[in-house]
Amino acid sequence: MTAIDTPSLISTLPGRYYTDPAVFAGEQERIFETMWFCAVRSDDLPGPGSFRTVRIGRESVVLARGRDQAIRGFLNVCRHRGAQLCADEEGTVGRAFRCTYHAWTYDLTGKLVAAPNLASMPDLDKKAYGLVTVHTREWLGYVWVCLADEPPDFAHDVEGAVVERLGDLESLDAYDVASLKVGRRIRYDVAANWKLIVENFMECYHCATIHPELTEVLPEFANGYAAQYYVGHGAEFGADVQGFTVDGSAGLDRIPGVSADQDRRYYAITIRPQVFVNLVPDHVILHRMVPLAADRTVVECDWLYLPGVVESGRDVSASVELFHRVNQQDFEACERTQPGMSSRVYTNGGVLVPSEHHIAQFHHWVRERLA
Repeated sequence: MTAIDTPSLISTLPGRYYTDPAVFAGEQERIFETMWFCAVRSDDLPGPGSFRTVRIGRESVVLARGRDQAIRGFLNVCRHRGAQLCADEEGTVGRAFRCTYHAWTYDLTGKLVAAPNLASMPDLDKKAYGLVTVHTREWLGYVWVCLADEPPDFAHDVEGAVVERLGDLESLDAYDVASLKVGRRIRYDVAANWKLIVENFMECYHCATIHPELTEVLPEFANGYAAQYYVGHGAEFGADVQGFTVDGSAGLDRIPGVSADQDRRYYAITIRPQVFVNLVPDHVILHRMVPLAADRTVVECDWLYLPGVVESGRDVSASVELFHRVNQQDFEACERTQPGMSSRVYTNGGVLVPSEHHIAQFHHWVRERLA
């Protein structure tokens, strides 16, 4: 369609998509339990026996580093009577996980290695009753997990989202995200549906209204069009801005691979269903969402810098503060929106203005996954 016959207003999803527990259950089953899910930073599992649990859809998953340094994932359920194997969010075990109910014990590969009176059960197949494994792989320095029996193609679903946004994978490779280190991590507990957070991140129609610090650094955002509206586009820093910081002051050491074309620019990528990647010359900000209910989403946000910056104890507060404020402003807006989703006014949904039309593709994708 030409610009003249494109309608200014197009419909959103109906309100029940953000409030109905049945819709949320369908999303857990058909989206989060079937797609690649960015679970933890690989560095969060520093040595053999270190583990972390994460909620993926309706399942609790344990991720653990083995004695061979490989990271494996298991459903957090003892095969005997179904007790939760790891109650702690993170920690370290010696050589094995031991269920606190009946002491069934599994090594770091998930194999059943011990149980009370095991000698009296010669027909018990220890291999068959090991922990149930899930698919894992590492990318960008994070462990990605898929609960599906046959996981979707990672290159298409995950890396393809980067190509769709930036035009190629090389543009992201320039930041060497896997080699960076966490300089700060902040967890946000947001009283809003996960889709409201995705929609908010994808558009900038709201930027001039609620993001004064961000639009000072990225003046073009005040016009209402987000960087994600255009393939390959990065929002340019303001003329007097030295770095991606809360006051526009100089940033930290520039990532060596960043090209001259990428310098002084901000890029944002949405990797469905739950990852946002933000790229600036001296650091990367990565959000991971964990939807817990129709109206509750936990967001874990990492600020990643060159190893030398983190190891030397350099002050990263000016860059952290900028996007921390953006996060607070965004999540407050999402929490203000959530109650309206159950109003009769939003029974048939709302509308998207032209600078938000690309969100309609996300809505179509959600409907398609739930169909």
